[in-house]
Amino acid sequence: MHLPSDLRGRVALVFAGFGALISLVMAVVLYQGAHDLGQRLIDETLSAELDDYIARRERNPASLPPSTVILQGYVRGGDGEGDVPDYLAALSPGRHDIHLGTLSYRVAILERGGTHYYLLYDTSLQARRENRFAWMLGLMTVAITLLSALCGVWLSRAVVAPVADLAAKVRHRSPDEWEHPLADDFPVGEVGELARVFDRHLIRMRAFIERERAFSADISHELRTALAVILSSSEVLLDDDSLSAKQKIRIGRIERAARDMAELGTALLFMAREEHSLAAGGGCVLADVVREVVEKQRHMLSGKPIEVEVHTSPELILSADAGLVEILVSNLIRNAFSYTVAGTVLVLQDEHSLTVSDTGKGIPRHAVEQVFIRHFRDMASEGAGIGLSLVKRICDRYGWQVRLESSEGQGTAVKVSFT
Repeated sequence: MHLPSDLRGRVALVFAGFGALISLVMAVVLYQGAHDLGQRLIDETLSAELDDYIARRERNPASLPPSTVILQGYVRGGDGEGDVPDYLAALSPGRHDIHLGTLSYRVAILERGGTHYYLLYDTSLQARRENRFAWMLGLMTVAITLLSALCGVWLSRAVVAPVADLAAKVRHRSPDEWEHPLADDFPVGEVGELARVFDRHLIRMRAFIERERAFSADISHELRTALAVILSSSEVLLDDDSLSAKQKIRIGRIERAARDMAELGTALLFMAREEHSLAAGGGCVLADVVREVVEKQRHMLSGKPIEVEVHTSPELILSADAGLVEILVSNLIRNAFSYTVAGTVLVLQDEHSLTVSDTGKGIPRHAVEQVFIRHFRDMASEGAGIGLSLVKRICDRYGWQVRLESSEGQGTAVKVSFT
């Protein structure tokens, strides 16, 4: 039997089970005691009646055996004389229980001086009384079980109240609320010890959160500063006409790598935020984001015979952080542009989804199921294996569905469903 998962239900169920067990044991003991007592009284009555009849027969051999509503006697002499029913003649001296139709009897047989004395006691009435007594005990057992269950529910509230109170305080307390330790409300007992354990863990959580916030702030500042220097220097060098075309191509690659690094850092910092902060984003028009990202990434198509088709619908507005949406779209567009040498890249955005498909080299069949794993790369991949894992994490954060279909040598299609 599986116990309820909540502590209050367990206490109530155990209490009800204990009450049912005790009441059942008491009912069995009472019934067996009443049955044994009735049987003993019947046997004593039979013995007394036989002794009385034998004494009367010794004084008057013509005395008739008892014959009443309850008692019926018979005598069989040593020579076989006497009218004794066949169902009694085969019985040996002692006590016996017999049933005749709907009637039941307790039979006492005594042999004295070669004469057999038979005395029957009608136990049908006693059996009916025992049945009524058994029903009464059964009803009492059910009543006591229900009463135990009700008492268990009532007592469980009192017993579990401190634990429930502690759970409520923990449930509604954010990691930033440190002014009032939990142990102050539960100074003694096991619940107090549990509260002190929670306080210790909350202190550790606070220290961890403070370190994480400090690290995020420091790395964000230092990384953005360095990237800003690289990007500004790259722009200056790209405007320098004294540089050769090859040099400008190399500087352009540096600039794109710096921008990619800035975008990736932003994504990682976004994903490090708590869920409630991410959910606070306003309305984001996906069509605007898609068209802007496509224009930003067009430089990756320089020199490639690739046709880009973009179809968008302004009706889809996402309740999500615009920065994360841009990161999601950028990763999908960048992958399509990077791994397509020639052919077509189709970006289709309707009222419910975004699909980016290409005619690139595709993904091997054995790698399709693993592309969303962090840092996974197949042998032909040139990236770090982070882009699609970020797409999957963003979708999981907002409850979106992402699906990838690919055939090696034929292209890849990634579809993100927002509803």
